Amino acid sequence: MTHLLRNVIRPEIFELSAYHVPPAKGMIKLDAMENPYTLPLTLRAEIAQLAENATINRYPDPTASALKSVLRETLLVPDDMSILLGNGSDEIIQMIALAAAKPDAVLLGVDPGFAMFRIIATFSGMNYVGVPLNEDFSLNLEAMRTAITRYQPAIIFLAYPNNPTGNLFDIQVIHQIIQEAPGIVIIDEAYHAFAGVSFMDQLAQFPNLLLMRTLSKLGLAGLRLGLLIGRSEWLEQFEKLRLPYNIGVMTQLIAEKVLQHYEDLLKQTAAIKTERSKLLSELSGLSGITAFPSEANFILFRTKRASEAYALLKQKGVLIKNLDGAHPLLKDCLRVTVGTPHENDQFYHALLQVLEDTNC
Repeated sequence: MTHLLRNVIRPEIFELSAYHVPPAKGMIKLDAMENPYTLPLTLRAEIAQLAENATINRYPDPTASALKSVLRETLLVPDDMSILLGNGSDEIIQMIALAAAKPDAVLLGVDPGFAMFRIIATFSGMNYVGVPLNEDFSLNLEAMRTAITRYQPAIIFLAYPNNPTGNLFDIQVIHQIIQEAPGIVIIDEAYHAFAGVSFMDQLAQFPNLLLMRTLSKLGLAGLRLGLLIGRSEWLEQFEKLRLPYNIGVMTQLIAEKVLQHYEDLLKQTAAIKTERSKLLSELSGLSGITAFPSEANFILFRTKRASEAYALLKQKGVLIKNLDGAHPLLKDCLRVTVGTPHENDQFYHALLQVLEDTNC
């Protein structure tokens, strides 16, 4: 059977590890950067009415025109820029990589960075090059320039803020990378709502710049809706790789309805940012913990024997993300999503017990 598998499956796929999502049933789930708040009851009632009347026996609008119109207005997308929708940002990354996957083409990212950039590049047939960040997680401009000159990347992905580190890269350094890039640069603003800064108003300035957003971190992770914003010349090409009807009827209806109540999502975002400040202060005050500043809805922190601490937290019913071993710069690092006040308190007190038990 192994021989048959290797005759069919590309060797680089054998070398890949699937994106792992641990089971979270019965856990305090603080591992996936989700919004911990549900939608208001009145809005949920409106969504229930939508579901009752939805024509799920028919294919959805293939262009999702009504949803795009609401997204354009809500997210302040410039009139001269186009929108492409994906089943989450992952599908958009895949469309872009497949479109650019010429022989020996390179997708350039930073390490540590979003794992799906590497995974999707590999299974799309592109070569992935990760440029290490500086020890303070800032962009290493000289290393980026060297990689750009050597590999001539067709695509550069930069997350802003970066995942899993939570920091914003220097905007002037990003400008230099955009200007020197031989191909396109995609800024992934998945955590834009928590940072309050964006490249949206700079899209017209750079012909090779595109912007990626998602509604997942705003509280709609279950809908799987991502969008790419940029010049029509680029998006027309990527649209050719978008599978028909990739945005389902219910996703279109619910996202459109929720975006009409965008202020409710912004209130939740504000609450998360308040909790982020509180939790960062608490973690920073603990002996043996180094907590890194964050502009996202999660906090990266370092502690000795991190993998052991992660396992003990899990035993106590608290699920966070173990990044120890993922990259040399992430040695002994864990990442916790900012939850509700109650969830954050439970995590904090569980962590106190773990630190005491392990003498970290």
